[in-house]
Amino acid sequence: MAGNVIEITDENFESEVLNSSTPVLVDFTATWCGPCKMLAPIVDKIANEFTGKYKVAKVDIDDCPTVTQKFGVRGVPTVMVFKDGKATGQHVGVTNKETLVKLLEG
Repeated sequence: MAGNVIEITDENFESEVLNSSTPVLVDFTATWCGPCKMLAPIVDKIANEFTGKYKVAKVDIDDCPTVTQKFGVRGVPTVMVFKDGKATGQHVGVTNKETLVKLLEG
């Protein structure tokens, strides 16, 4: 995991994501998921390029069943954007950096 990517757990989701003063890109992922491994470098790149402007976080769906279920994540990778404690955007499946940045800026 990249240095600028926050690892999210069921315990810290509220403090790191919902209570964040900056928009948060959350990558719901799994270690066994091939498409997730394809998306990971894109998520890491966003984390490095937008440090301070946006937060970037990863949720391992197998380790965080409460958060995964609460937000209805059924397929991985699922990327969600949270602003002011609310989910404002979502993309399911592998995508490109531009699509994820648009979600953050939208």
